[in-house]
Order: sequence, then structure tokens, then C-alpha cells
Amino acid sequence: MSRLQVAIVDYGMGNLRSVANAFKAVAPSISIAVTSDPTQIAQAERVVFPGQGAMPDCIRELDARDLRQAVIAATQEKPFLGICIGLQMLFEHSEEGDVPGLGVYRGEVKRFPADKMHDAQGAKLKVPHMGWSQVHQTQAHALWAEIPDQSRFYYVHSYYVAPAEPTLTAATTAYPFDYTGAIARDNVFAVQFHPEKSANAGLQLLRNFVHWKP
Repeated sequence: MSRLQVAIVDYGMGNLRSVANAFKAVAPSISIAVTSDPTQIAQAERVVFPGQGAMPDCIRELDARDLRQAVIAATQEKPFLGICIGLQMLFEHSEEGDVPGLGVYRGEVKRFPADKMHDAQGAKLKVPHMGWSQVHQTQAHALWAEIPDQSRFYYVHSYYVAPAEPTLTAATTAYPFDYTGAIARDNVFAVQFHPEKSANAGLQLLRNFVHWKP
């Protein structure tokens, strides 16, 4: 049996069908599985860690399925793509529910501060941040290939990551201040936005991930 090429981690907290369908659209010939089997995740060539919902629920469900170590190991061993909560969970701690994350990277997950949520004209900005926003690429990366800087991606979130190491940030987004929209280090790339919902730019990022050789 040929090796699974892309494992999408299923811990019950993401729109996994949309992610899987997006990968099938950009790479119809590769093998893709939505799985909660730690062994299958360990054996896959590439791992995608999506998620949506509240951080405490995500951590609880991840642990209930004994997937914590499989995810941490994947961040150390193979091409790894985190999406939305799949980015946030990589950090040490979240203000959402005051819960620890997986601690792969140093830093906090913070809520958008109410006193800063207004635009240049003073109009109030909504939380969650929901909709299309420009992404400013702050470092060159293989996953940005064929994606112009300032391309728009789709976001849905009330919290954002604040890495302890600024060099971890691969892109920023303004809402209304600049915050980390993507991180990159070695074999890991993770984004706050939803590439599977981001039209051509998002599909190109997924296509780049399938061919990425870190």
C-alpha cells in the first residue's frame, strides 16, 4: 500500500470536509485522509491541522482522542500546515478559557482588545473579525509562491497569536493594528485565515503545500 500523502487531523472541531475538498481540487491525484488515528498521522507524508471553535474545547477534544503527541511529533518531522485554531494551539497559552496550548512555540493567544477596535475614522470594528482581509507577507516562503503580496484571505476569529519570537511571523494582517496572520519555521507553516475558503489565493497556498519540500 502506498504511503498516505496528506493526513488531515480530525479531532471533531473543524470543517474538515471543506479542507479535504479543497485539497482534492488542487491535487486530485494524491491520497488524502481525514483521520483521528495517531498511527496514520505518524505515517503520512504531510499533516494538516485545521480547527474552529473555542480553544478549551479544541484542546479537550484533541486529548480525548489521544492526538496531542501525534500532532507535536508532526510539527518536528514533516511538512505541517496549521489552519485557524490549528495555528493558535501551537502556542503556550490562550486567553480564551485561560488554557495552555501545545507549547510548540513560545507566545500567547490574545483576544482583540475592545479599546483598540476602531478604524481610522473612529468607527467601531466588530469582533469576531470576519471577512476578507489583505495579508502582508513579511518573509519569503515557498508557500507564498504565485501568491501576490497583499492578497486577500478569509478570516473568522476573535483571538490572534502573539509570538514571543518576531522572526516566527511570516505575514501580518491589520484589524485595525498589525497582528500575526501566518507563521513559518523549518517544516511548519500555519495561518490564522482559512485557505480553503479563500478562493484562488487560498487554493494556491494549498497547492504549494502539497509540493513543498522543506
